[in-house]
Amino acid sequence: MIKLTRLSHEPLVLNSDLIEYVEANPDTVITLTTGQKLLVSESTDEVIERVVEFRRSILRKRSSISPEASVHGG
Repeated sequence: MIKLTRLSHEPLVLNSDLIEYVEANPDTVITLTTGQKLLVSESTDEVIERVVEFRRSILRKRSSISPEASVHGG
């Protein structure tokens, strides 16, 4: 999940797995796999950075779990 801001200044938390593509027209438009379009204040580069950082954080968490912990549930 990534935190973004709608053009109306309302915060938005988005499941980044639903992003199909991001465009700048000049506002940033995020098109979701559902066909829904979101206008956000962040630039396309900022959206990309947030998605990349979110995915890195998941990989870091996975790599910090020892194989024994995942097998034995703890």
